[in-house]
Amino acid sequence: MKNFSARKVIIRIIIFAVAGMGILFGHTTTARLQRLFVYFLSHNNKVIHETPVVVTKPENLGSVHTVIGQSVQGRSIDAYTYGSGKTHITFVGGIHGGYEWNTVILAYKFIDYFDADPKVIPTDLTVTVIPDANPDGVYKVTGKEGRFTSADVSTNTQVLASGRFNGNSVDLNRNFDCKWQPQSTWQSKTVSAGTAPFSEPEAQILRDFLLKNNQSLVIFWHSQSGTVYASQCENGILPETKTTMNIYAKASGYASSQTFDAYATTGGADDWLASVNVPAFTVELKTHDTIEWNQNLAGVVALFEYYSKK
Repeated sequence: MKNFSARKVIIRIIIFAVAGMGILFGHTTTARLQRLFVYFLSHNNKVIHETPVVVTKPENLGSVHTVIGQSVQGRSIDAYTYGSGKTHITFVGGIHGGYEWNTVILAYKFIDYFDADPKVIPTDLTVTVIPDANPDGVYKVTGKEGRFTSADVSTNTQVLASGRFNGNSVDLNRNFDCKWQPQSTWQSKTVSAGTAPFSEPEAQILRDFLLKNNQSLVIFWHSQSGTVYASQCENGILPETKTTMNIYAKASGYASSQTFDAYATTGGADDWLASVNVPAFTVELKTHDTIEWNQNLAGVVALFEYYSKK
């Protein structure tokens, strides 16, 4: 009898440990540990019936990390999602890879910020951060997969320029289905836009994720002009795009513009979203090597306040 009671105490300790690990690591880890625990008991010639323990992830506790696909060269494209509200906002960094590496660092900075204090996200929002939409381009410049620091970034201008493109030497922000052409422009250069709209896996991955998850707004971080640009395709700028881009611009102190007219572009990711009636805009940081954290935090918080009051 004493042995049985001791065994029950041990079992309860293990159950509470599993529950605790679930809170730290989420549902997937918990489920695996529970299955292993049940297997151990059932294969120890005795099955002990205890009250089932249901472990749930507390509201607003950290992110759900998902690998949403792989690049041309097999590197992971990750998404970090917070909350479960009906309004879904997604932020995308690094579509121009290592050439705009500061946008990737900015995105990871927001991931750390949300992880440290998830309650900054209103309960009626779902927020996703895709920190690096072009990991092959980042790898060209940093030699790193996933996180990196500014110290890892090459100082060779030719290497930096090559990092703009994916593993097929395609400019991903010319590979989306809005006014797509096989060749497009970047400054005074002619660049490849792929063999067809969404010919590149990275563009397909973004397309599928954004369409599947019913976006209310998508923001792309780029560099370098210190301006917030509206998205538009054949039917012009969506009203919600105008409203949200001006909210971000006003709060952050960036200029705002309804058109990017420095040179002609085709196949832009944000413009494709306009064509499928999803509000989107681009935030261009001021330089290629700063993240302007306070400015962008102010812009993001202003958006959260706007949507929480709608």
